[in-house]
Amino acid sequence: MPNAIDLAQGDPALIAAVQRSRKLIARKALLSAAASAVPLPGVDWAADAALLSRLVPQISAEFGLSVTQIEKLAPERRERIQKAATTVGALLVGRLITRDLLIGLAKHAGIRLTSKQAAKYVPIAGQMVSAALGYAALRALGEQHIKDCVRVAQAVQMVLPAPVTPSLR
Repeated sequence: MPNAIDLAQGDPALIAAVQRSRKLIARKALLSAAASAVPLPGVDWAADAALLSRLVPQISAEFGLSVTQIEKLAPERRERIQKAATTVGALLVGRLITRDLLIGLAKHAGIRLTSKQAAKYVPIAGQMVSAALGYAALRALGEQHIKDCVRVAQAVQMVLPAPVTPSLR
């Protein structure tokens, strides 16, 4: 399966957006790993939900596909983006992150999250495994969203916005 850079097909603006998005994911995944290492059940799920609810719109914004960016477009352009998102199966592109969407994401990564919870009950090594699984799960979900954004941006021949300044994150 191709990665997001491969999907960008040499488009420098898409490649730059992918790279900026991956940096966001790396930071959030480290936070997820830290929360997963806490030996209290449920803390990591709450942290992951909070991290994802912030991460997904930030990634979308890198591609000009956040809810607020799409709302500013002409109605026919908005419709093209929504059709493209549906066609490529992009669950989160141009949508508000709701509790139901987060539950859908959790189901998507269900095995990892269940394993992460089970690992917490093994002292020391369990927390390390749980942290590694938390990191991997958030990275995988973020990478999938990046791929979806690339596919949608290509489908509608999206002109990407200027990079978001780091102080706004």
